[in-house]
Amino acid sequence: MFPSTSRTDHVQLFTENIQPPGIGYGPGSCVLVGISLSNGRHLANLGSILMCGIAILVTIFLLLRSERKAAAVGRREMQLFLVGYIIISICEIFTVGGFPLDTNVRQGFTAVHVAAIVATLWILMLNAIVGYQLLDDGTPMSIGLIIGSAAALFIGTGYIALDTAFNWTGHFQSSHGGSNRNIGLYVLYQLCPLIFLFLYFVLESILVVRVLGERKPMIYLISAALLFAIGQIFNYVISVHICKPTKGGIDGAFFETFFTLLSVVAVWIFWSSITEVSFASISCNRGQIFQTWFIRG
Repeated sequence: MFPSTSRTDHVQLFTENIQPPGIGYGPGSCVLVGISLSNGRHLANLGSILMCGIAILVTIFLLLRSERKAAAVGRREMQLFLVGYIIISICEIFTVGGFPLDTNVRQGFTAVHVAAIVATLWILMLNAIVGYQLLDDGTPMSIGLIIGSAAALFIGTGYIALDTAFNWTGHFQSSHGGSNRNIGLYVLYQLCPLIFLFLYFVLESILVVRVLGERKPMIYLISAALLFAIGQIFNYVISVHICKPTKGGIDGAFFETFFTLLSVVAVWIFWSSITEVSFASISCNRGQIFQTWFIRG
């Protein structure tokens, strides 16, 4: 539903070179070879690069469509999520895409990629809270709180990732040895996004089923969750089984990016399906949601 959490990204913070012959991580791993360029360089993941470009174009289209929905609740908040996904897709071109970049440049992109994933999924979770109308959506206070909190997560995660990569303070020096363990980065990059996704799904399900009394929008929400899960299965489970038979020509990243894009589109359709019509009767009174909750409960 949501931006990818590719295991490739945080590993790149620790390695000096991902160009072939590269380094395999873990038993049975496979290194992408991709397309050979000049001077022994390779464009490792052209499929993912092209899919990221498509994802950016599709998301821009959704941004423009959102702008036309003047009466939609949470329009600005949804647009913030879409902007975050565009940033993630841009970073993914240079990280998962395997461009032959200077090591420092690549590690910088990777740190921004990791931080953008955490901040964007935080914004997505807050989009679910916006539906409860605790604050009027689209107001400077609502937008300011979302941007401010997301920026704090982005800066904090980005700092840990950059310090891990460039060893500014030496605090994360141990991450560069052995199995590259970094508990702080693991929690922020792997666990927190899953928690944000879970809370988004639960809060939106309660809002749609218990408050609005609707069922059809749940088809879109469940579809988004399933598409995201399929993408992660390609990324974490099937990827190596694609990479080895193709001798490093392609892996699961292309399919992960594709299904993540479909998941984001499904989230947007879900939001669009419940805002202008279903929320029209309750958006004028933020206390009415809780009144409806208690009556239905």
